[in-house]
Amino acid sequence: MQMTELAARARALAGGDGDGRRILGIAGPPGAGKSTLAARLAEALGPELAVVVPMDGFHLAQAELVRLGRADRKGAPDTFDVAGYTALLDRLRAPGDTTVYAPAFDRTLEEPVAGSVPVAPGVPLVITEGNYLLHDAGEWARVRPLLDQVWYLAPDDALRVRRLVERHVRHGRDPDRARAWVAGPDEANARLIAAGRDRADLVLDGGQG
Repeated sequence: MQMTELAARARALAGGDGDGRRILGIAGPPGAGKSTLAARLAEALGPELAVVVPMDGFHLAQAELVRLGRADRKGAPDTFDVAGYTALLDRLRAPGDTTVYAPAFDRTLEEPVAGSVPVAPGVPLVITEGNYLLHDAGEWARVRPLLDQVWYLAPDDALRVRRLVERHVRHGRDPDRARAWVAGPDEANARLIAAGRDRADLVLDGGQG
């Protein structure tokens, strides 16, 4: 599916009938191209219509992951503050008169950063992207009902793995450690995420870059 058609779908969602703000979710396994597609959609629509709020802003801090004994599988469902994420989605669905500030994830620091993404009250569409938007275990099951649509990215696995290794190397891991992390925690998470594919409104085979 071409970017122009995807942008048209997102624009139609932003201009949908009814009160409140629309939320479009972009899900998929690590390396699927979720953040790239979300950014391209937001650019196509413009800041008056859309803003991107990443799920990754709700990563637990590294110190907390160490305390909990979960640092060796960072990125798994229980390494996020899902209650915080759903609370933010609740706020975003019913915009008031003030700007809502959402956290982001700094890949250079490998830490979440609070108050990074301003969502002005007049913006009609929030695009949220992340691994577990379609996950239905525990508190994650609360996410899907808060999203008006979810699109699932399903790129070629070889391409996705190559992207992941390159990303980890770019952010400081040596190539051997990067490949080991991708083959271990990242792929375990990818299998879990793929189980939610059938709950998506739209599946984009091949990914979007």
